[in-house]
Amino acid sequence: MAKLILSLLSFLLLSTSIFAVRQASWQQGECQISRINAEEPSYRLQAEGGVSEFWDHNNDEFQCAGVSLHRHRIRSKGLILPAYHNAPVLAYVVQGRGIFGVLISGCPETFESPPQQQSRESIRTDDRHQRIEHFKTGDIIAFPAGAAHWAYNTGDEELIVVAFQDTSNNANQLDSNPRSFHLAGNPQNPEEQEQGGRRQEKGQGSRRQEQGQGGRRHEHGNVFRGFDAETLAEAFLVDEETARSLQGQNDERGHIITVKSGLQVISPPLRREERPRNAAAAGNGIEETICSAQVRQNIDKASRADIYNPRAGRLTTVNSLSLPILGLFQLSAARGVLYKNAIMSPHWFVNAHSIVYVTRGEARVQIVNHRGQAVFDGQAREGQALVVPQNFAVVKQAGEQGFEWVEFNTNNNAMINTLSGRTSALRGMPVDVVAASYQIPREEAERLKNSRSETLFFSGGQRAERGRVASA
Repeated sequence: MAKLILSLLSFLLLSTSIFAVRQASWQQGECQISRINAEEPSYRLQAEGGVSEFWDHNNDEFQCAGVSLHRHRIRSKGLILPAYHNAPVLAYVVQGRGIFGVLISGCPETFESPPQQQSRESIRTDDRHQRIEHFKTGDIIAFPAGAAHWAYNTGDEELIVVAFQDTSNNANQLDSNPRSFHLAGNPQNPEEQEQGGRRQEKGQGSRRQEQGQGGRRHEHGNVFRGFDAETLAEAFLVDEETARSLQGQNDERGHIITVKSGLQVISPPLRREERPRNAAAAGNGIEETICSAQVRQNIDKASRADIYNPRAGRLTTVNSLSLPILGLFQLSAARGVLYKNAIMSPHWFVNAHSIVYVTRGEARVQIVNHRGQAVFDGQAREGQALVVPQNFAVVKQAGEQGFEWVEFNTNNNAMINTLSGRTSALRGMPVDVVAASYQIPREEAERLKNSRSETLFFSGGQRAERGRVASA
């Protein structure tokens, strides 16, 4: 019992310190956001097996939220080489399927091949490695800071993954620049890749790209390259030629490679249907060790929605209650779907910044700051990202093709307060308070307060045609 209490106290202290660090960065006076944009990636990192695209983390809204965002497009049989990052990462699988592994020193190699009969001519060593998991469209995957990981596209279509990195997290004790430490390959310098091609680009897209070069970009590099080859040879008990292979000195494939013969690894068969974990059975995360912790959950299916309106849309969340490891990260995520012309109630996040990535369709989005100014009022389209700062009010209305998105939140249990609907702030006020606040008749205040019986998602095209009682 004493150990359990100590563990709980340690967890609470960690959560408090992470929140304090994030609050301090927001309150230093650097975040006077007067304009927010729906951003697209500002530069690309090309490789043999695919491409990675990066949003400019030097933009004011990304800097204030203390986050960065990038997207991988991995071709069939593409392997993104092992790497680790300086901050926790949440990845959402937009399209495709594959396998991945998270490598943590000290964890057991629980996946192993059966013993092989060996002849004198053929000597084969049995393979053992840490666990491998399958992933598919709609999965959220959590990667701890400093934990190396890799992923492989097992499907026939392009694999698209958008990755959110929380550089303000207490796990990152450097500056706010996102860093990737590669364990293989030779990631090329994006400036070198873009020479020539950038000069040919015209218009606004080219200007955005040039602006992204003013600050420091997402930093990459093979960690083995900085070591002496002779030292590496001694550390691994191999010859120096093999040591130079570790450094990727002659490797021009980049950070994503193509395994033409396919990847042969030990992994369990993919189950047809995965049942959601029961939140009570999942525990509070203390029962899990870092080696056995669940790091993946699917939030794409309508049957798993936390909020659902068959005429308007749905929202599916994943937080520390459903995926306990997120309690250590102090992060959460959600998957939203709005049907044609539907509206998500005007709302604000009480305790988190929210980074919205559009996966399909488009919507008119309006974001309002504490001065009552619209810092964003425009269209958000597929492939764009939008930062919604903590407490800024936001409303979304889907277009003719509907609107779908995934959002990453900087709190392990992000909470929403609404301005309209059955559980809204206005609904909780006495009628006389509403009437006095907005200088309207009591009857109109009753209509305003009770106009929407839904909670969060409203079907479009139902605006009342009646005017006020006074002008009827």
